[in-house]
Amino acid sequence: MEVQQTINATRSWSQYRRYQGKSVGFVPTMGALHQGHLSLVRQARKDNDFVVVSVFVNPIQFAPNEDFDNYPRKIRLDLDLLEKECVDLVFAPSSEEMYPKEDSRMNQTWLDVVGPITEGLCGISRPTFFRGVTTVVAKLFNIVQPKRAYFGWKDAQQLAAIRQMVNDLNFDLEVIGLPIVREDDGLAMSSRNAYLTKDERQEAKIVYQSLELAKSRILRGETSVKKITTEMKLLVEDSALSRIDYTTIVSSQTFRPILELENGQDILIAIATYVGSTRLIDNFRLKVPQF
Repeated sequence: MEVQQTINATRSWSQYRRYQGKSVGFVPTMGALHQGHLSLVRQARKDNDFVVVSVFVNPIQFAPNEDFDNYPRKIRLDLDLLEKECVDLVFAPSSEEMYPKEDSRMNQTWLDVVGPITEGLCGISRPTFFRGVTTVVAKLFNIVQPKRAYFGWKDAQQLAAIRQMVNDLNFDLEVIGLPIVREDDGLAMSSRNAYLTKDERQEAKIVYQSLELAKSRILRGETSVKKITTEMKLLVEDSALSRIDYTTIVSSQTFRPILELENGQDILIAIATYVGSTRLIDNFRLKVPQF
């Protein structure tokens, strides 16, 4: 397994593989890897001749009051895990390599996906987040030049924004979304789970339970989104350690809000919750059954 820290070396490595007619699968990450990330790596290994993983905590997707400085960084452990998965190249640049300016948070060129995909859900409480994500992912795509790129459905809104960007700007690659990987009690795997105290980790399972509650209400014939999301909120906020950022149901294709469920709709039930000071997101995709 090679580890590269520069754009030029990584681009040259990938261009040579493309020249050979080989396919490159790419998994962008911010490190602190878990089984969710590794599920993406394994699929990339199955689908492609070569696999590249980036490990880069992207400063421009963090607002000034967010956790950029404290975000978990475990590069030695990450490299051990990736080597066991037979990854071919790890691209682990510095902020200065990706944004060679005095202040890496003050990027001068941005790529924005606008409209319903980014306006709601996390776009409300993190208004600068998605332009930071799409900007860095576009840069990474230009550097690595993959045939396929892999993302998890836990970050469903991010995945939709990246797919829109790839479609609108005619990137020559396929974006593949893979299922959420969960702990035994249902909690979606996330690097930020490391922030949780023992008590908070116990309470965090309420996030998945709220999604299960919504699913059960829908399968029993409830069509009022307001009733469903209110029940979710009440369940979560019954815990003294948790508070809601949002509970919502949107179209899984357009991310437009839905007020009343209809037969056959493809929906995304989504939640963002603070457990202690840690913000957790989760979602569940569902096709509304015939009532």
